Amino acid sequence: MRLFPRLLLNHLAVMTLMAVVLIVAAELAAHPFIQHHVEEMVRQMGASGAGMRADLSSGMRATLTRALLTALPLALLVATGTAWVAARRVTASVRTLQAGSAAIASGEYARRLPESGQDELADLAHSFNVMAGTLAQVEQTRVDLIGNVAHELRAPVAAVRGYVEAAQDGVMSHGSAMTAIHRELASMERLVSDLSLVSRVEAGQVEVHPQRTSVAELLAHAQQRFAPPFEDKGVDLVVPPLPTTLEAWTDPERAGQILANVLSNALRHTAPGGQVRVTSKTEGEVIYVTVQDTGTGISPEHLDRVFERFFRANTARTRGEGSGVGLTVARGLARALGGDLTVRSSLGQGATFTLSLPLK
Repeated sequence: MRLFPRLLLNHLAVMTLMAVVLIVAAELAAHPFIQHHVEEMVRQMGASGAGMRADLSSGMRATLTRALLTALPLALLVATGTAWVAARRVTASVRTLQAGSAAIASGEYARRLPESGQDELADLAHSFNVMAGTLAQVEQTRVDLIGNVAHELRAPVAAVRGYVEAAQDGVMSHGSAMTAIHRELASMERLVSDLSLVSRVEAGQVEVHPQRTSVAELLAHAQQRFAPPFEDKGVDLVVPPLPTTLEAWTDPERAGQILANVLSNALRHTAPGGQVRVTSKTEGEVIYVTVQDTGTGISPEHLDRVFERFFRANTARTRGEGSGVGLTVARGLARALGGDLTVRSSLGQGATFTLSLPLK
């Protein structure tokens, strides 16, 4: 049986039961009330009224019964109309939800339900719309991810094809072609590795092994690692010395990976002659490591998206400038370590990334 007739019958059954209970209760409750008033009338009428006791009692009971039986059809009619309206409203909402669910299942993520009223049905419609919006965002993210991965792989694949054809045509020696192909394959391997890591970070499945870690050694290692590329580009990397006793409770390998991604990003967006400065301070039980550059900065409309996968404020970014997921990985790792990674910036005034790590 369909939902509407089932709801209507349920409403009618409940209302019929209530009517029967009302009649029975009225009959039972009216008996002492009628008897009391009959005795009062007999008392006032005196001896002449004693013989009318039975007639008065039966007459009043018959009148009450007829009144109830007369009102019953009208009550059932009103109840039927009310039940019909209520059942229609519920089933209409269910049909609307069913149609919306079918549309979402077929890929129409833009479908929304009307949110009218203040009851649970309106709350259900609102929850459905929130779900639909989330699914639409997930689908868009999936489409963007596929497009971005294809974009990132297209260039090295085309380069590999070009080197192979050049070697076949004798334009390029086999040794040189193999070297170039190896370089492109390394680029693709790095992209695949980064994608694997970002998926594990976002799923909360990345392994971390926190321990007492010297912050001075962590920054010194990062400075030593990045000194050559900074010198090659002509950008100053400034890391003031820190007390060797300052320790954070973190995974040194993962923390170093975070700093590497942030420093790579700073170097990529800082012009020759600029500066990247790494400082730190403690507040309470947290240490803050700040990487401040004098680069191009980030416009306000892009500031909230810098940690998204493959997001580029500059769509003209060329190959070799990172996989596009470095900052996504960095923030995910920072949160896995019990801290966070935030950014402050103004267009043309550089950017400041702040890594927070627990001291204990």
